[in-house]
Amino acid sequence: MTITNQSIPLIGVLYGGKSGEHDVSVVTAFSVMKANDYSKYAMLPIYITYDGVFKIGQVLNSFHYAASDELRMGETTGPRSHQFDGQIQQERLQSLSDFLLVCKNEGVSVLFPLLHGTYGEDGVIQGLFEMAHIPYVGAGVLASACGMDKVAMKRMFAQAGLPNCTYRSFYAHQWHNEYEHWVTEIEVVLGYPCFVKPANLGSSVGIGKARNRDELLAVVENALRFDQRIIVEEYIDGREIEVSVLGNEYPEASLPGEIVSSNDFYDYNAKYVDGKSTMHIPALISEEQIEQIRALAVQAYRAVDASGLSRVDFFLVKETGDWLVNEINTMPGFTPFSMYPLMWQATGKPYAELLDDLIRLAIERFESRHAISYSFNKEEKAQV
Repeated sequence: MTITNQSIPLIGVLYGGKSGEHDVSVVTAFSVMKANDYSKYAMLPIYITYDGVFKIGQVLNSFHYAASDELRMGETTGPRSHQFDGQIQQERLQSLSDFLLVCKNEGVSVLFPLLHGTYGEDGVIQGLFEMAHIPYVGAGVLASACGMDKVAMKRMFAQAGLPNCTYRSFYAHQWHNEYEHWVTEIEVVLGYPCFVKPANLGSSVGIGKARNRDELLAVVENALRFDQRIIVEEYIDGREIEVSVLGNEYPEASLPGEIVSSNDFYDYNAKYVDGKSTMHIPALISEEQIEQIRALAVQAYRAVDASGLSRVDFFLVKETGDWLVNEINTMPGFTPFSMYPLMWQATGKPYAELLDDLIRLAIERFESRHAISYSFNKEEKAQV
């Protein structure tokens, strides 16, 4: 593929990926490509299959659904094999090489990894971008990894003095070898109901609510389908309030929004399937509470060393009025109807301007990081 006379920046949009959130990622990416101002940016669709194979499309100077979706032709609804497969591995390596070569030869200005979940939001692909020396939208390796790992995230929040709910976590081998210990620990410390989550997944994939021991055993086994580490959290009778954060060294917080779930809790079905959950933007809380949560959101953002964008989710405890930070999402849903851009729209920043800011922040972060000296020559050593 060759691009001639490409006078505007070329943005590589990555979507799909080896994750339980694959389909959510595709929807997000198509929304971004459709909403893009093509007088400012050309876009290069880069689809990652369930098997981790990169498929690179043609440059878009206007949005064509078919041109973006053709990369998925013949794709199944999951990986071809969960076992090591030499042919698939060869495809992965060759496609990765092709991807890096295209980025170099076609002058990709910025990569926009609209990837949710494992291998996309957890620092893995961010490390690839760093090694390839390509600017990219969003958090770096550390923040992405900590934002994806709910246990590491909560530890960093606690270190920063942010209020958290009570939780317990364990690995699959611990559960299988000592499940009676963990059941007792959960029942004594957390009680019922409680929530069981894969430690490294988003979009509420694999989350379950346990009201008794039988349900606990069932939802833990289900969660272990998606991850090797599980986190179990106490039930909080609270309102779910979210804040969008934008920026690098000087992050800003949007007005908050509130989710009122159509289900017993805000699970995958409530988020993406039934369409019955409602949003209040701005959230129906006092001015004092709005200022409190915006300040806490920036504190949480800095606690994990985030950059670019994140959405920070909170519980407002109904009985006490206290705030508890739930989690940070370093690559939140980004369709025009997702909470992240809607909260910024309510704050006075429309979708197109938000895209401009994210691309600018990606370049600023890249230039700042690569102004650092990584060498140590003989003359410098002699002066030490």
